[in-house]
Amino acid sequence: MGDARASRRVVTRGHAVHRARRMFLRHGTVDMDALARDLSVSRATLYRVVGSRDALLTDVLWELADHLLDRARQLRTREGVDGVLEITRYFVGALRGSAPFADFLRAEPETARRLLTGGRVHRRAVLAQRGILLEAGERGCLWPSSGIDDLAYLYVRVVESALYAELLSSRRPDLALAERTARAVLQQTRRGAPDLI
Repeated sequence: MGDARASRRVVTRGHAVHRARRMFLRHGTVDMDALARDLSVSRATLYRVVGSRDALLTDVLWELADHLLDRARQLRTREGVDGVLEITRYFVGALRGSAPFADFLRAEPETARRLLTGGRVHRRAVLAQRGILLEAGERGCLWPSSGIDDLAYLYVRVVESALYAELLSSRRPDLALAERTARAVLQQTRRGAPDLI
């Protein structure tokens, strides 16, 4: 009887992501069986709604990252290159200080590596960084628009090398080196910067 009621319950993807995000913030993971029980639906219904655990985790991780990026943009006090770096500094510090996120990286390194550095979370991060660069460059036309996508991609890869150093190479992150590298990338690609070659 309970299973029949659960299978008839209508659950949207947005509702599932919201509950999964709450679970992630409490436990540093998303347990699909527990989430199905929480939503009062069958496991099959949950998978039909969200597609896969990876897809659900991608949405959860991106919602958390997007929230931090929005907060960092609101707190920014500088313009141009320094403003871009200020946003990144806040974002990296907040993410690295998140206990649920640290638990997730430690407990599920393969899943974290797959989703964060090669999947939709990475692609969304590049798009968000593109927006940050365009926003920072509006007043001073800092970067040529023709290369902004490549710059956003490269910048995100530099940041990922610090954020996920333990996942990518089992090395301790060197945040100072990552920031110097990110600054060099931004300054070198500015409109009118001298060519390296």
